[in-house]
Amino acid sequence: MKVQRRMIHIDKARNKTVTYRDVTWDEIRRARDVELAQTDWRAVKDRSMSQAWKDHRTALRDLPQNHTEANDAADAWPEPPE
Repeated sequence: MKVQRRMIHIDKARNKTVTYRDVTWDEIRRARDVELAQTDWRAVKDRSMSQAWKDHRTALRDLPQNHTEANDAADAWPEPPE
């Protein structure tokens, strides 16, 4: 569940304008917690998790420590492995 900052506006003349909204750390943490919860099933004892998924979950947990601004964390949201 990536935090969306980009907003696209299309007017009646079909002109497209892209703007970016500011996000808060609360939004980042909520989205991160949801994504971690959705992947918890990969981390149960009777399953072996790939290193790619371990790295992805670590990157999600580290977002607040690795970025000083919430907008930077949203822009650097880690993509889940295939």
